[in-house]
Amino acid sequence: MRVAGLDEVGRGPLAGPVLAAAVVLPDPLPHGLAALLHDSKKLSAAAREAAYAALHASGAEIGMGAASVEEIARINILQASLLAMRRALGRLAVPDLALVDGNTDPRLGCPTRCIVGGDGSEPAISAASIVAKVLRDRLMARLAVRYPGYGWECNAGYGTATHRAALHQFGPSAHHRANFGTVRRLGLGR
Repeated sequence: MRVAGLDEVGRGPLAGPVLAAAVVLPDPLPHGLAALLHDSKKLSAAAREAAYAALHASGAEIGMGAASVEEIARINILQASLLAMRRALGRLAVPDLALVDGNTDPRLGCPTRCIVGGDGSEPAISAASIVAKVLRDRLMARLAVRYPGYGWECNAGYGTATHRAALHQFGPSAHHRANFGTVRRLGLGR
């Protein structure tokens, strides 16, 4: 049975898109890969990078999807997360089953099982969690070069004290979620 794991990252930040990954692990798993797969939030950046490299070397099928800041504003963060998941899975051949982290069915067009905490219990979802986190962190670090001062290379767009202070000093960028959290509460929307 071909099973895809899906997870998203970036629901909480004040800036940047939400990203999702869909991963079909090779069967059988290469020696040592399973030991690298955990909830991305519980891994160090170095451990995530090592797992990401191992996933690519393993021949895992990986699909990525995103929803933009504009889409987040238009349809809300939950719906944008589900859209990113549909886009990620759409880059792969339809699996026999999709395992989704969380409790909301993204309506993927295939049999789906939602698992709360799945990123810590299902290897395919853990893999998706890692891939999405690594790629979103890399994206935010690239954006930090073009939009310095917000600390995105360190905070990935989350509302740290440094990021909030920069919002007061510089105002929001084109990548800030103007109607989201602190940006809206501070009256800094574009």
